Amino acid sequence: MKRFLLDSSLKLILSFLIIFGISGFNIKTNDKNPDKVYLFAYSTVKNNGKNGLHFAWSTDQKNWFAIGPEFSFLKSDFGSWGPTGKSMSEAFLVKDNAGIFHCFWSVRDNVFAHSESKDLINWGRQNYIQGMKNFVGKGEDKSVILNVQVSQKEGQYLVHFSESGKNYYTATKDFQNYTPTVIDANVSTLKLRSEIKIQGEVLQGTIHQVNWSLVDNMIKNMESVKFRDKQNNTSPKSDSLLFLGLKPVKAEIKINNQDSKKISNMLTGVFFEDINYAADGGLYGELIQNRDFEYSLHDKKGRDEKWNASMAWSGDFKIEKENPIHVNNPNYAVIKNGNITNSGFDGIALKANEKYDFSVFAKGTKAVVSLKSASGETLAEAAFSPSNSWKKFNLVLKPSKTVNDAHLEISTNGETAVDMVSLFPQKTFKNRKNGLRLDLAEAIADMHPKFVRFPGGCVAHGDGLHNIYKWKNTIGPLESRIGSRNIWGYHQSMGLGYFEYFQFCEDLGAAPVPVLAAGVPCQNSSDGGSGQQFGIPMEDMDEYVQDVLDLIEYANGSVNTVWGKKRAEAGHPKPFNLKYVGIGNEDLISDVFEERYRMIVKAVQQKYPEIIIIGTVGPFFEGTDYREGWRIADDLKLPLVDEHYYQSPGWFINNQDFYDSYDRSKSKVYLGEYASWGNKFYNALAEALYLTGVERNGDVVSMASYAPLIAREKHTQWNPDLIYFNGNEVKPTVNYFVQKLYGQNPGDIYLERSIKASDNAEVNKRIGVSVVKESISGDLIIKLVNVLPVAVTPSIEIANLTTNENASYTVLAGNPEKTDARPITQNVTVKEAFSKELPPYSFTVIRIKTKK
Repeated sequence: MKRFLLDSSLKLILSFLIIFGISGFNIKTNDKNPDKVYLFAYSTVKNNGKNGLHFAWSTDQKNWFAIGPEFSFLKSDFGSWGPTGKSMSEAFLVKDNAGIFHCFWSVRDNVFAHSESKDLINWGRQNYIQGMKNFVGKGEDKSVILNVQVSQKEGQYLVHFSESGKNYYTATKDFQNYTPTVIDANVSTLKLRSEIKIQGEVLQGTIHQVNWSLVDNMIKNMESVKFRDKQNNTSPKSDSLLFLGLKPVKAEIKINNQDSKKISNMLTGVFFEDINYAADGGLYGELIQNRDFEYSLHDKKGRDEKWNASMAWSGDFKIEKENPIHVNNPNYAVIKNGNITNSGFDGIALKANEKYDFSVFAKGTKAVVSLKSASGETLAEAAFSPSNSWKKFNLVLKPSKTVNDAHLEISTNGETAVDMVSLFPQKTFKNRKNGLRLDLAEAIADMHPKFVRFPGGCVAHGDGLHNIYKWKNTIGPLESRIGSRNIWGYHQSMGLGYFEYFQFCEDLGAAPVPVLAAGVPCQNSSDGGSGQQFGIPMEDMDEYVQDVLDLIEYANGSVNTVWGKKRAEAGHPKPFNLKYVGIGNEDLISDVFEERYRMIVKAVQQKYPEIIIIGTVGPFFEGTDYREGWRIADDLKLPLVDEHYYQSPGWFINNQDFYDSYDRSKSKVYLGEYASWGNKFYNALAEALYLTGVERNGDVVSMASYAPLIAREKHTQWNPDLIYFNGNEVKPTVNYFVQKLYGQNPGDIYLERSIKASDNAEVNKRIGVSVVKESISGDLIIKLVNVLPVAVTPSIEIANLTTNENASYTVLAGNPEKTDARPITQNVTVKEAFSKELPPYSFTVIRIKTKK
């Protein structure tokens, strides 16, 4: 072990030298530093301007040293992740009379951006100012503001900019309120940017004289971030070098039943978002694609001319709109002396001799519906005879063969109009009509989720103002529901709507956790220009707030209320017992956001004080939105906040103590979205290890859910996902089995434990132990995670607790580079379980009865 410790120390020193010795970080080695230096702030057009704000420093304004070089101290969060979004152009830094730095920049739209900082490391919220608001109307929102500069005059700051070749300015005293924009007659003589040369490259920016201590802290922060990134870049390959020569480890684990605390009994749940065809073509049991002929070019923003009302259909038909079955469903197909076919989502998967419910709204002449194989063989058929007015027909089809590539055909010798053409297996989850795909729903149910968050994150707040998810559009008869473009680039039929989500939660025995937009759409929106950054107009916010309140009434109100009656009419007179409502998702915490967010939260708190509101603190575990989101949550005294982070396996390994120092007197945490970047066993083990820390902090972390949940093969917009599937197969990942083991082995009491394994911190952090008790069963559950390339032999001692002699012993082990590890369970004696070797790269769960 001493040799291993020496080798590890040398490796760490070598890594440090490699990181810092040759990367040009300009660490000053002389003892005497200057009191004052010059600081140059600039941005570049590299990476389409997405690299953000950079700095360089100099003692003489001749020799400049780039920090990083080109380390990003501030990045723009305006717009989409497309080629022009997230751009920072022509950054301009100014220092006010109070010593606060303010950065302005162009975002290639009709706004200019602003953020402020005391130390140039920690930045305040980003706000986007509509500089041309009083010049350009809503319908002409096409201007682009450029060349933003700031001057000071008579106690005000003048923000100069150009647009369409003309020059303007607006004034502010507090960087929050701006005067109406006016024509700038003197800007032609205004040259506030400086030009310097760094390593032969000519750059434009602003120069300020600052204390060396400020620059020194900036350099140290940059070094720390880069070192952290390097440390988090782990893999089985790097493990083989880091732990070269390591012998099998012995771990003494002591557990005291009297040293315990209560933790959340809601820790493991699921987050369902309609991404990756998770709803239509996924969990929703409908087998017909575009059943209502409502796909439109807008679903894909006109980028696919085939994506229209005829998408997924072929044959002898035309689309008509006159006299539709419902005003919300204007399109239907008219077949004339021929047929129309639909192959579902990559073919329709059918099982021999199982029953399928076919339904259709039709008018006209007699028609025949058939299920056919790819070769044209008829597997099942039935006839229906419409009249001159719309009527719904319900038939049962029973295919003679099992196939995965069938199609549905409707044929007529006359003229027949059809709409809402539907095919469902009768075997849905819990045999529900308009139900969920059985195998997918069962895979989710097998995780024993305590809650379900829905209908999504980005889906909930949408791509632009008009695309904010409207729950009222998703209830009622299917033909009356209003479909929508999905932010992930396809169509939502809303067949899987809020009623079905609530019903699914009830069938799972899980708490429903609906998420609603906070009056603003996704800051990553690409539709609607700068409009997506400004939220629902305040004059329309009362109506939106009422929609939020109406949802709670729909879920919990009596049948005598307006919305409770609608729930009862859908077949569920009893309340759904809604306890949680999420407001916002990963939002940019701007002034526009906060005004609307507070309005919604206060309205819910006032009318429904029993509802647990879940706030939002941005998309990352650190940064401006995280800090600002927490500040608002503290002020509003929110019971829960929703944290999100997607990170490398190394981050999860190195941050098991992330929640150890959280203030227990403030909001609890819902870890609403998290995952390591990958579906290899190494990723799953990093997540398993991290979750031992989440359980240890179950007194502050109330809920957690991996994301995304499910993804249809060949239709993914995001990877990794927990469960992949196609038309006839469900393919759980190894990450899924980690979630399943946690979900099936929860506890509500945490027992403190001590571990003595090694004198080396790198070894110790790879051994995770969590000990919980389940009050209902009295079972003791010990979770052991070994993320080392060598075996670990535990020696477990329990004080002040009597257990049975036998234990359930489950091991998930395998090659960390592969994806095929699966859990194996056996019954062993407690004595054997407490000393049984933990294989290299493994996750073990020991479950022991304590009640006779």
